[in-house]
Amino acid sequence: MNAIELTVAITGASGAVFGRELLRALEADERVARVHFVASENSLRVIAEELGVSGRTDLLAKLIGGEPKKTIQHSDANIGASIASGSHPSHGMIILPCSMGTLAAIANGLADSLIARAADVTLKERRPLLLCVRETPFNRIHLRNMSLAAEAGAVIFPCIPAFYNKPVDSIEMARQFVCRVLAHIGLPQQGAYVWKAEE
Repeated sequence: MNAIELTVAITGASGAVFGRELLRALEADERVARVHFVASENSLRVIAEELGVSGRTDLLAKLIGGEPKKTIQHSDANIGASIASGSHPSHGMIILPCSMGTLAAIANGLADSLIARAADVTLKERRPLLLCVRETPFNRIHLRNMSLAAEAGAVIFPCIPAFYNKPVDSIEMARQFVCRVLAHIGLPQQGAYVWKAEE
């Protein structure tokens, strides 16, 4: 695949490290031409608490670890952004982590923010939408909304890292989870752990 264009959103669930590692992987991937990034208002507090990165100013550069070359940031309030239209070319959208509030908005068609609108557009255009939900335990509302989103075409991809690869820390767990996410949309990553039963 060449000239891939994706949308990435980070919402207000715990697990900001997953979103950060996703952005870094996409920024480094030569197959990816453009990444549209949206951080929800609630995600800013989680990012500050979990990653020590505060404020909107230079948020993307702080997360990536340098000036972005292919990633651009949109305000979640800007429902007129390019990614809010089905006519804008895209190869899919990943929400990592995906809060239960964001899931509810998407599952029930409440396109009242750029993240929810972009997800709605992704579904109606039959493009891949990965919702990396992060909550435990799930109540019946959460389960119902996951079912509704899946029936509409989304992939429910819970933030559940693997341990059989013996990760040395939470960053390695996040990186390997991101490898699984990207492989699912056709962007396998170098350095991804592949289980071999004979080992």
